[in-house]
Amino acid sequence: MVTDPMNRSTTGVELLGSQPAHGIDVLTPDAIEFVAGLHRAFDQRRSELLAARVERQRRFDAGELPEFLSETAHIRDDPNWRVAPAPADLEDRRVEITGPVEPKMMINALNSGARVFMADFEDALSPTWENVVTGQWAVQEAVRRRLTFQTDEKSYALNPQIATLVIRPRGWHLNETHLHVDGSPVSASLFDFGLAFFHNAREQLDRGSGPYFYLPKLESHLEARLWNDVFVRAQAQLGIPRGSIRATVLVETILAAFEMDEILWELREHASGLNAGRWDYIFSLIKKFHTRDDMILPDRAQVTMAVPFMRAYQQLLVRTCHARGAHAIGGMSAFIPNRRQPDVTENALARVREDKQREAGDGSDGTWVAHPDLVAVAAEIFDRVLGDRPNQKDRQRPDVRASAPELLDTRVEGGQVTEAGVSTNISVALQYLASWLAGNGAAAINNLMEDAATAEISRSQLWQWRVHAVTLADGRRMSRELYAAIRDAELTRLGASARGFRWADAASLLDGLVMRDDFAEFLTLAAYPMLDG
Repeated sequence: MVTDPMNRSTTGVELLGSQPAHGIDVLTPDAIEFVAGLHRAFDQRRSELLAARVERQRRFDAGELPEFLSETAHIRDDPNWRVAPAPADLEDRRVEITGPVEPKMMINALNSGARVFMADFEDALSPTWENVVTGQWAVQEAVRRRLTFQTDEKSYALNPQIATLVIRPRGWHLNETHLHVDGSPVSASLFDFGLAFFHNAREQLDRGSGPYFYLPKLESHLEARLWNDVFVRAQAQLGIPRGSIRATVLVETILAAFEMDEILWELREHASGLNAGRWDYIFSLIKKFHTRDDMILPDRAQVTMAVPFMRAYQQLLVRTCHARGAHAIGGMSAFIPNRRQPDVTENALARVREDKQREAGDGSDGTWVAHPDLVAVAAEIFDRVLGDRPNQKDRQRPDVRASAPELLDTRVEGGQVTEAGVSTNISVALQYLASWLAGNGAAAINNLMEDAATAEISRSQLWQWRVHAVTLADGRRMSRELYAAIRDAELTRLGASARGFRWADAASLLDGLVMRDDFAEFLTLAAYPMLDG
């Protein structure tokens, strides 16, 4: 047993760093031992799966392209299997709101009128030790309806009726360096899941809900199988009925798009649905095929859900989910309203309406928004389509035939790389990284909600355009020199408008990602050591 919540190694378990606020409530000896048990049981498999990602990337670098797996064709071809029925409070998911696990934002999201709130430990959270532990405490308080927040001007508290809570832990590739087990840092996935499950699963069931999760950045059905085995062990260890957990998988990697049936199959007793995580999906395509000069994307603003590879993936997700009795959840439109600028708000509402109308028309059962003011906008569109029905899972899509070439069709009609696109990517990346290093993982930039996924697109495009010396619309070639000149101009402009940010650290981090010879798999892997320092 861990007998001291901080700074003592007992039975191979060691918590590092200073005692964070709420640590005594979250980092209890039994909870830490539970997480340590998950680590010991599953970290070897996690490491093997991460090594398999590296090996598969080598094959893509050599020119291979993904295909639907021949060895799992029997799963895709079997029309008879279904995932477990949805629990009552996950049956209607027409509008879901997302945000970091920060108390004030959680209260606003839970009170927003959305059916579901995804509380995010991943892309929308800057994972300082303080933020991660406070987030776990805030989840505990929200589950028990005790969460409050106080400012000098206002008190925040939960309404009697709130959204269904779903937790997104960090991805398999990340470690939580503040907890070591047998000399190694634990998986951030197991840390986030383990603490949330240990402290809240029984309470959630007693209150008529359950332990619900969003699973990020999976690249294969074998990674989904690992999650399912974690769920089985966790439920058995705490005496929680098997099948109580429900998981929605974010299809936000190009490889997961080729294994949607298989992912649902592996999680079928715990699966709730799939979500079209569009921003990470774009990043994933750039990352997996970064060596190819025939798959270079134009300015980020031109890569919409209407381009071929995005359209094929969205429609295949709906077809796959509905064939298996699962929810198909649409993705996030990054446009957000600005209450001080009516014209910006009008444009944001128009773009969000267009996006949600397409998703509802395709058969999606719900969608994501990033701001409480957008809940009613999205709800109006899905109310019109769904009426009194909780979803449209009965709408099958036999007309959808998304082949491998269609999923990889990166043509963008009229697409160009422009100086404005380069400047925007540099500006957004610098601003987001400076915000993230300062402890804020969800940043409103240029009237768009930016998180780690959109920052990944920005920095990966800059690397891709530089390495391939892409010709800009004005005839110039993208180069180290052009990048450096625009970066310096952006730093001068930004430094004058937001003093106190870690601009030098943000610029150093971005330079390292853009100027290196090889492609960095995730910016967070480079950024984590800079965070709590």
